[in-house]
Amino acid sequence: MTKITQEHLKRAACVYVRQSSVDQLQNNSKSRRRQYALAEKARGLGFSDVMVIDEDLGRSASGIARPGFEKLLTLICDGKVGAVFAIEASRLARNGRDWHTLQELCALVNTVLLDEDGIYDPRHPNDRLLLGMKGTLSELELSLLRQRALEAIRCKAARGELRSIVAIGYVRTTYPRPRLTRP
Repeated sequence: MTKITQEHLKRAACVYVRQSSVDQLQNNSKSRRRQYALAEKARGLGFSDVMVIDEDLGRSASGIARPGFEKLLTLICDGKVGAVFAIEASRLARNGRDWHTLQELCALVNTVLLDEDGIYDPRHPNDRLLLGMKGTLSELELSLLRQRALEAIRCKAARGELRSIVAIGYVRTTYPRPRLTRP
């Protein structure tokens, strides 16, 4: 049994393209090309109406304003989307609230989620379980990365090597490090 039905094909396929930072936009064009190529995959699966949503390029999913994601949710709620394509489904949202909202809305209006690993129908218990696990692992990964970065900053500060941006109008100078001497 195929998870993509004629009902899905009558509606649009949305390809959600996102890279979290300006640095990724400048230095990782391969990822962006792979994401845009999903439009051809959607056409190959029989979707004639394919929309690419890329308004969130250079925006972190942890930020508040994500117009592309909001547009995607609106289109899903309006019943206009049969399938949502992403390189990795769990990258659609990087927090549990957005991830579960997306799944709930997709289940409500019968929209499937597709990534490089497969096709997921959030109305089916097994697919919902797998999507939930992917979302949980994605959140854990983000949390671990954040913890490691903070620990690296603390260690650098403890060594006296932490440098930060100086406010406009100020000039950074170097001072000799104080040396501890014993009397």
